[in-house]
Order: sequence, then structure tokens, then C-alpha cells
Amino acid sequence: MCNQSRISGPLLDRIDIQMEVGAVAPEILAADADGEPSQLIAARVQAATDIQLQRQGKRNQYLSTREIDHYCKTDKPGKARLKVAMEHFQWSGRAYHRILRVARTIADLEQAERISEPHISEAVQYRQALRPR
Repeated sequence: MCNQSRISGPLLDRIDIQMEVGAVAPEILAADADGEPSQLIAARVQAATDIQLQRQGKRNQYLSTREIDHYCKTDKPGKARLKVAMEHFQWSGRAYHRILRVARTIADLEQAERISEPHISEAVQYRQALRPR
């Protein structure tokens, strides 16, 4: 478990995805894999990267704040979900932009043109794991 008290808030703000991952039982590790083949996942990631390069000439991780505001627009339910999360977790403006960038990537993986509420919800889940409760 991460000792969050040793990591400053401003440093955490610079990390896009913050998830706490627990230990996995040995019997689960020893079981046959039942997930997607790596080649299929790699193809989906490459397709998302291609979308990003066509849309904005760079991958989402390199978007500036101004570019995030331009390329990471969301629908009304997504805006509402993000607003609630921002208020609930008292996140900074930096966190707001990081969530939009992650949501844009999630939408790209689904080949969705616009970010919607489920993309925002998933991105929020990836950020709230290590935040103070």
C-alpha cells in the first residue's frame, strides 16, 4: 500500500492515473489467462494512437492545457459528472485537465468522436484511488 502522506499534493496532481493495486492471490496468478490476446490490445492501442495523431498531430499525453480545452470537449452529462467529482474530491485545475486527457484517451480507445459521461466516469475512477478520503 502506498504511503500517500509521503507524496505531496502538487506532485500527485502531475500523475494522470493514480490507482491502488492490491496483491493477487497465487491461485489467480497460476490460472490460465482468459483475457484478450496481447495482439488485439496492441492493435486497439495503435488505432487510438493513429486517431490522436490524425486529430491533433500528437498523442494525448503531450496536449497543452489550451489543446485539452480544444480537443477534449465532453457532452453535458460528462461535464456534470466531472463537476461533481471536482467538487467532491476538491481537485485542482491541473487535475481537471488530467481527467479530460485520460477521458479523451478512453474515448479514443473506443473510437468515439466525443468524450461522454462513461469516459469521464472511468477517468475519475482512475484518479480517485489514491486521493484523501
